[in-house]
Amino acid sequence: MERLSYIDEHARSVDANRDRAWKAVLQVVCKNPADPSTAPSGFVLDSAAAPARLALKGRHWFSEYALIFELDDEGPSRTRVRAKSLANFPGLHGKIYRALVIGTGAHKFVVRGMLRRIAAAA
Repeated sequence: MERLSYIDEHARSVDANRDRAWKAVLQVVCKNPADPSTAPSGFVLDSAAAPARLALKGRHWFSEYALIFELDDEGPSRTRVRAKSLANFPGLHGKIYRALVIGTGAHKFVVRGMLRRIAAAA
């Protein structure tokens, strides 16, 4: 996979220590919370470093992409969960796909929803 372009980053503070927040990330993102390699459809596990970083990647005809969750301590029982998106959208079809996914705000809506679910799960 070639170097991907930065798309955006969203973050949310979670009322949980990093270990609990990590478990919440896996619960929301993975098909099997006990196994980070069970990434959602369209993604494969790129790397997992508990309880700090979960990196997923994927590709299809219109784009190559990555979604990276990073967890930072904000205190003894508070964690900042960040979701960073990277992607390339090659060609005309990629440009159209980017407009539909990123340009409409759908991507932002989905990522922020994931962060809300992570905060609730923690």
